[in-house]
Amino acid sequence: MAEFLTDIRTIRERARKEIGKGPVTDAYGADLGRVIQVLNEALATEIVCTLRYKRHYYTATGLYAEPVAAEFLEHAGEEQQHADRLAERIVQLGGEPDFNPDTLTERSHAEYDASLDLIKMIKEDLVAERVAIAAYTEIAQWLGDGDPTTRRIFEDLLAQEEEHADDLRGLLERLPASAKS
Repeated sequence: MAEFLTDIRTIRERARKEIGKGPVTDAYGADLGRVIQVLNEALATEIVCTLRYKRHYYTATGLYAEPVAAEFLEHAGEEQQHADRLAERIVQLGGEPDFNPDTLTERSHAEYDASLDLIKMIKEDLVAERVAIAAYTEIAQWLGDGDPTTRRIFEDLLAQEEEHADDLRGLLERLPASAKS
């Protein structure tokens, strides 16, 4: 049987002594305050993306709008799920999720878009997904082994953001040339 690096009695004593810290133990290796800040920035990103996709869903018009709008609605729901996961993790780590609407766009990695042109909507959503992909890749790498749970959350979100980007690229490729001009 493998030995613990820290004596189990010491681990038990620390667990009792610092019970108020919940899941954050001495083994936590990341900068907790900075992790919570990064999580709140990602939360703002997901909320802005949810709002952008919802706007695009409701305002998409034209001959090719129906399947594109359906994709927007699906992505909006998934972005909301991402926001929920991030808010839950912030609370687990002892932080407070920041839902302040006055500062959402300042804290968000992605931008809000109010386009009315269907192709521009798709392109702006694709840009936002690419921004999230780049940011979440960096965050997962930065977290490394310091906070494996948060890193896995970002890796899960990253996989879905890559799927969204692929979906949007596919929409652009499938639209006829006449819709793109």
